[in-house]
Amino acid sequence: MKRPRTLGELKASGWPLERLRRGVREEARDNLAAKLRAGERLFPGIHGYDDTVVPALVRAILARQHFILLGLRGQAKSRILRGLVQLLDPELPALDTPLRDNPLAPVSPEGRRILAEAGEDAPIVWLTPEDRYVEKLATPDVTVADLIGELDPIKAARRGEGLADLEALHYGLVPRANRGIFAVNELADLPARVQVALFNVLQEGDVQVRGFPLRLPLDVWLVFSANPEDYTARGRIVTPLKDRIDAEVRTHYPRSVEEGLRITLAEARLPEGVRIPGFIARAVERVAFVARRDPRVDPTSGVSQRLPISLLEQVAAGAEARALAHGEPALARPRDLYGGLAAITGKLELEYEGELMGAEALARELVARALAEEWGERPGLEEIEAWFAGRRTLALPENLAAARKAVATVPPLAQLARRHAADTDEEVAWAELALEALVGQGRLERHEGTYRPKPPSEEGETPGRSVLEP
Repeated sequence: MKRPRTLGELKASGWPLERLRRGVREEARDNLAAKLRAGERLFPGIHGYDDTVVPALVRAILARQHFILLGLRGQAKSRILRGLVQLLDPELPALDTPLRDNPLAPVSPEGRRILAEAGEDAPIVWLTPEDRYVEKLATPDVTVADLIGELDPIKAARRGEGLADLEALHYGLVPRANRGIFAVNELADLPARVQVALFNVLQEGDVQVRGFPLRLPLDVWLVFSANPEDYTARGRIVTPLKDRIDAEVRTHYPRSVEEGLRITLAEARLPEGVRIPGFIARAVERVAFVARRDPRVDPTSGVSQRLPISLLEQVAAGAEARALAHGEPALARPRDLYGGLAAITGKLELEYEGELMGAEALARELVARALAEEWGERPGLEEIEAWFAGRRTLALPENLAAARKAVATVPPLAQLARRHAADTDEEVAWAELALEALVGQGRLERHEGTYRPKPPSEEGETPGRSVLEP
């Protein structure tokens, strides 16, 4: 069906004009209610929030509230804000003005002029949900003019009406989000004077442009994200603005390894043909969980969910590179986690003790502890440790066939790997996991792919806190 192109055609088309009498928050509320009645999944692609964050969001939306998502980095705050467009109508008619005026009740001087001059022939444009979403990343250089607007002297000169011409205004991002959603990421980074400029939008629902006696009763749904105030050293949310935000929704990291792994597998870009055993993928996820518990990692900064996502991509790339170099199946092994340290070190904010140790050394220890946790309570490590007690060493080459032969020289290790592996290719990966578990528990040490017993002087060290060599 052809869409109406003028106001008269819109009125004659039978399109439900009552929708134009709703505000954007009423529209989102109605569409959310319809999704809840139909049993549709809200915020698809967001995992781990079904019993915590999503119910809080539902309450805020049904209450028609402006809200802020407060949480550490890598907790899907921006994705949730962008997902709000799913609660908007598939299409919405508007006048072709910078403020996308309601054709029945324009708020801008330009919209009112068009309606007065053209009447039923006023041209209509159609907005998609994406057209109605405006996002701004807060930075210290953002000005009030960026968000609210300012006089455009060039436009004033072209129109020839002088500086008092209200149509000579250049509207900022907030007015241009009229009849839609305006999202500010990292709100605390906005300068205080700019945060103050948002007061009137939240309190009075309008905008006043500096130097003009102009009030625009905007219809804007304001949503924000921010890190907790005790984390960001660059700024803070000023108290009066915080008081005017209706709801504060706290986000969090995944509560379980399985929950986190669902997110990681959904987000990671993995090459085709690379096989990643389940225990390897879980060990990757455990690295983030171990780091979040480690006292040498700054807890107020957090450990982003991007860490296991990037690490899993590095693990897959390492397996692919080895397969290409040696002409073998592309199978991920524990050693690939050490090869992906570059995905870990840049995502950790360290405390003083961590800085003294160094990011790479700490990352190696986190990997070893994660592999040890993935082994868990599975039996069989004592026999392998006993084999090394005779001051023996074992080198595991990169090549799969050569590594399989090396594993066969340690009968308890070969038997243990055979019990757990799904096939012969996986045996080497399981053998490596068992050896890495002993390293993570402080019962062996690893040096350039060679496993050996710890020297007598180190045997009294606390398990799980071993110093790992490259």
